[in-house]
This record gives sequence, C-alpha cells and structure tokens, in this order.
Amino acid sequence: MEIFNQINEIKNIGATAVALGNFDGVHMGHRALISNMVKNAKEAGLKSAVFTFRNHPKNTIMKDKPIKNIMYEDEKIRIIESLGVDYMFNLEFTEDIMKMSAEDFTKKLLIDTFNMKAGFCGFNYRFGYKASGNSELLEELGKKWGFTISEMEPFRIDGNIVSSSMIRTLIASGQVDKCEKYLGKNYEIAGEVVVGNRLGRKLGFPTSNLNIDDTMVTPPNGVYVTLCDYNGVRYPSVTNVGNKPTIGEYSKNVETHIFNFDKELYGKNIIVEFLMKTRDEVKFDDFQELSDQIVRDCHEAEALHREHGNM
Repeated sequence: MEIFNQINEIKNIGATAVALGNFDGVHMGHRALISNMVKNAKEAGLKSAVFTFRNHPKNTIMKDKPIKNIMYEDEKIRIIESLGVDYMFNLEFTEDIMKMSAEDFTKKLLIDTFNMKAGFCGFNYRFGYKASGNSELLEELGKKWGFTISEMEPFRIDGNIVSSSMIRTLIASGQVDKCEKYLGKNYEIAGEVVVGNRLGRKLGFPTSNLNIDDTMVTPPNGVYVTLCDYNGVRYPSVTNVGNKPTIGEYSKNVETHIFNFDKELYGKNIIVEFLMKTRDEVKFDDFQELSDQIVRDCHEAEALHREHGNM
C-alpha cells in the first residue's frame, strides 16, 4: 500500500475507487465498508484507496473539546493495508480543508487529486464547510462530474450500530471486554516502559510501567486482566490503571505484571491488550492490605487466563 501524507505527493495514480471516512478506529463497520470498496475496485479495474485524516477533524473544529483516539496511527495503517488497499490518502485536516465548500471538497480533492470514479461512504458521512455535504449531494455531483457513490447502511452487531463513539464509551466506562466484538481486536495501550517507584518489585510483583498518552482514550482506574505483547510474543498479565492512592499522589499510569516473566523491560516497547476489568482502584489503609489484594488480583487474573487458554 502506498501512503500519501501530502496533497502534492499525489500524482499519476490512475482512476480510483475511494472509501471515504475518518476511520479512526477501523472498527468492524469500517472494515466492511473498505472491503466492499476493494472488491468493487477489482471488479471495475480501478485502484482501491482510502481517504482519511491523520488528525480528527473535530479537534480542529472544536479545539476545546478534543476527541480521543481509539487506535494508534501505525495500527490503523496496518489494518487498512491488510484489507488489500492500494492507496491511503492520509492527509492532515487543516483549516483550509475545513473551510472548503462541499462542492470544492468534491472537485479539488476527490476528483482532481484522487481521480475518484467510485466513492464508498457510510450512512452518516459528512464533508465540506460546516458538514454541509452528504451522500445525497455526492450522488448529484457524481452525475455532473462522472463518478458513482455507494452508501453503506448502518453496520450492526447484536442489534447495535457499530461506531467509534460507541467504542470510546465502552473503553471510558471500563467495558473493555466488549471492545473486541466491535473493534475487531482487543483495546490496547502501547509505549516504552518507564522507570516507576519499584514498589511492585518490593512486594514481589514487578511491573512494567507505561505513561498515559493524553491523545488516546483510556479506561477508568482499576485492575484489568491483560495480555502483554513483547517482541511479537503475547504473555498473560494483570494491569493496574490508576494513581496509586495508597502510596501517594501520582499521575495516572499503567502498571503491568507479566506472569512467569523475568526479563528487564525498561526502555523497551510493549503493547498491553485489555481483556476485562476485575475491580475498581481502591485506597487501602496500609501496604499490607495492598499487598494482600495484589495477591488476590493475581490469582483471579491467572484463573481467568487459564480459563481462556492463555496459560
């Protein structure tokens, strides 16, 4: 897959079929839309493309109410590429694009830049200044400028319309066990392991600590059954998300204890996949109470891992 991050990079690409959307979570609905576009592109002899923005448009429009990301950009790109897409137009949503009329957006970007002959979008796709454009307008402009538009109906799983906002709500409320069904993968937090206060090691449960990325949606404070990905291997683990109220005032972070693992991970990159929440974060009266609860948390997590074949 060829990735274009700037408009001036896009040259001589041939006629395209383009999936239109933000695709911020590349959830199961997004994947269905993109897969349908790829199938139709092959049948029509067109190059398949995805048009998305690196930054969430609403964060440019409403700067005081930032939308948190569900997925890291490199993972978003990997999934889109795995669906067989030829081109990814991965542009920055700028104020110039924000101020484009729907007609200019269609003519200058979709037609003149992307050479779009077939467009594919969701039922709620909006574009152009103040979101004035929709699929009905695209159909009208297509008759004028020579392209077709296919609108996908709401994508449902178990009767629920799959959307990025719904998945954000699941994560933010701690319902991480429901994410895989809609997201197509476990919700995860990734980063470089940083030095913590080493209290876990003193208590007999060494942890690998990650700082919270403020651009990402994060689950509420509590204890979670997780998998820790390191060097392509997934290890059963248990994770605390929180501020460590029993031992002092700390910024919210992610501490993961990996079962039966003795490698030093400081400075290494890991991915923590969240499987389910087991309890809220609690402030204990003393370290002994904390230590006793950590033992119970580990036993519960190990039992759940065994139940699911992870140990």
